Parts: sequence; structure tokens; C-alpha cells
Amino acid sequence: MYNTIRPLLFRLDPEVIHKITLLLIKSAGILPPIYELLRTIFEVNDPRLQVEAFDVKFRNPIGLAAGYDKDGVAVRGLSALGFGHIEVGTVTRQRQAGNPKPRVQRVIESQGVINSMGFPNSGVDALKIQRGAAQVGINIGKSKNTPLEQAAEDYVELFKRVHRDADYVAVNISSPNTLNLRQLQARDFVEGLLKEITLVRNELAHPSTSLRSVRDARRVPVLVKIAPDLTEAEIDDVLGAIELSGVDGIIATNTTISREGVPMQYRNLKGGLSGRPLTQRSTAVINDIARKTQGRLPIIGVGGVMNPLDAIAKLEAGATLVQVYTGLVYAGPSLVKRINRALLGRALNV
Repeated sequence: MYNTIRPLLFRLDPEVIHKITLLLIKSAGILPPIYELLRTIFEVNDPRLQVEAFDVKFRNPIGLAAGYDKDGVAVRGLSALGFGHIEVGTVTRQRQAGNPKPRVQRVIESQGVINSMGFPNSGVDALKIQRGAAQVGINIGKSKNTPLEQAAEDYVELFKRVHRDADYVAVNISSPNTLNLRQLQARDFVEGLLKEITLVRNELAHPSTSLRSVRDARRVPVLVKIAPDLTEAEIDDVLGAIELSGVDGIIATNTTISREGVPMQYRNLKGGLSGRPLTQRSTAVINDIARKTQGRLPIIGVGGVMNPLDAIAKLEAGATLVQVYTGLVYAGPSLVKRINRALLGRALNV
């Protein structure tokens, strides 16, 4: 059915169709009959799909990547589509309009998307998450106007604001659409930044007063999201900072600034490229991280998961969890169910 209507959807501006679908999914989470219908259609419930990572239990390993539900308004509806986790955001301290439009371009010939969104969101105080069955990650990022030297202040304050509602917090230092943000992955910045975040995480997990709730006092896992464009030495720097700071996991990878695999007419567009052109590179980064950490560091694999085989390849490369986003644009919401069924079939054949 989705393949039939996709040409019609692709006639609309990508941001327009995104707003429409997000509103529909939000409404589905509010209306019990629609919510239950979606669960019946899309969920694959089987204990063999369950997985644990950074001390959090997931009903299956497939999640929705950050960027789809920036303000966490449709988490309950999205969970009915069969996801094991939903990552909301990227969230900043204040409301942010993002970069000028147009800022999203489909690259249909390559099954890709180029976006230069720039963290548009309503600000951290607007987050009011209504949960479903999926776990919730909250992705946090530096505001556009915050100098790099003050970035840690942004991330620490954001962590304090979101940790009560998060099953994990993702530190986004790898979007190509906020000026100079990727510099935070450099050794000069990343070690100090991650240490400050985990320090406040540890303080919140050991409250000095008995008045804090149990949820306030949880040790919330911290993950860091990296770019696919890092050199091997730069990846080593990030992994060293992760080990020294006590970060719980890594998300590999964000979008790429490379234009390899896309037609020439798209190569001068600003922004990060996602989808099929990113598939092999992100899987290679996952494999490299898993090899260097000997499987000790949980990895969320994301980038170019367009079908079940792509998800399986990332899990075999060393990922514990896998996220999709651009794959949904081209394959539709049934992609999650297809992946989970393939994983279940794989488990039965082992």
C-alpha cells in the first residue's frame, strides 16, 4: 500500500508531509481504538526479540532515530508502530527555529535525504512525553548561539532537565547542521565535555536528600552520537574519552557530509546525507568500534537501514540496537515489522 501512495507523498514538500504524518501519529496515540489498531497491525511481540543494553531492557532492538519527533509529541503513537525505542530530539535549551528553508531534499535516485535542519525544536521546557510500550531516549544538542567554549554548560543543563523522562540520554556532537558542532568530537573538547556530563549524571544518581523520587535518583545511561566522517584516529580519541568519562554507549552514526553515491546535481547542497549512500560507511564504523572495544561498549547502529538485511548487517557488525529513519521514508512504516520478523526468523534458524 505504501509503495502505491509514495509517489503522491513525494509530490509534497518533505517538511509538509512530515508535519502531517507526525500529527496523524500523535492523534493515534491519543485515540485508544486507533492506537490498538496500529499495535495489532505493526507490533511483533516475542520474548526472543528482547535485548538489554546499558542496563535498559528493550522489547526489540529496532528504534526510531532522533530527528523524526523533535519535541516528543508523538511518542505513544510511534511506539504502536512496533519500535523497541524512540529517540526524541534533538532538543536544545531554548526554542530554536533552525536553518532557513528549504532545508530537506529527497535524493530519490539514491534512496537518500539531504537535510540542513539545524536542530529546530520548541526547547527543552516544552517536552511533555506520553509514553507507550517503547523505551525513550532523549537526544540533546548545543544551541546555535552557544560558543563551543560554553557547550558543556548547555549539555549539563539539558541533562538535568531531561533525565527524569529518559531511559537514556544521547549527546549529539556530530550534526553537520550547527556551525562548528562537530569540533566537539575533537580530543581538545570531547573528553572534558563528557566528563562534565557524566559527573552531573553521577551526582543525580546519588541524591543528597531523601526527598528525591526513585526516578530522579536513577543512573541514567549517557550515550554519545558520532559522525561517520571521523578518521580512525579521531574515533580513537572519542573512544578514549568515553572510557575515561564513564559514558555508557555510542551511537554510530549521524549523517555524512560526503556526497559519494549521489548524482552530481545534489552534491553542492548543504547538510547531512542519510539513507542508502550511508549504509556501508556506518556499518564499517560500527565494526571498527566493536573490534576496538572488544564488544564491551554498547553500540546503537544507525545510517542507511533501508531493509531487514541492512539491520542484520549492523547487528552482525557489533551493534546491540539499530535505528531507522530515512528507511521509513522509502519503505514505509511496515519496515519495523519486516525487520523484527526477519530477526525472529533468524533466531529460529540459529
